[in-house]
Amino acid sequence: MKRILTAFGMLLGLYLIGRAAVEPFVINMTDPADYRLDWGGPSLAGVLAVHCGPGIVAAVLIGRKIRSSWRRRTALSPGER
Repeated sequence: MKRILTAFGMLLGLYLIGRAAVEPFVINMTDPADYRLDWGGPSLAGVLAVHCGPGIVAAVLIGRKIRSSWRRRTALSPGER
């Protein structure tokens, strides 16, 4: 069950990262009328925080998970030293 939840979390995180990467190119940042009614609007900072913030958080969490699992694999057990 833990593996299924981890896989689902990774897929959700990858979706959020992709959405965060695409969002600045989808909206017209020079035209406030384009993003005024979006979540986080009417300011550009609010829109980017709402749409890109979860992707940034997901990237950090996935990076920490990968780093900790890599460290566990590369660490030598006391019998192998």
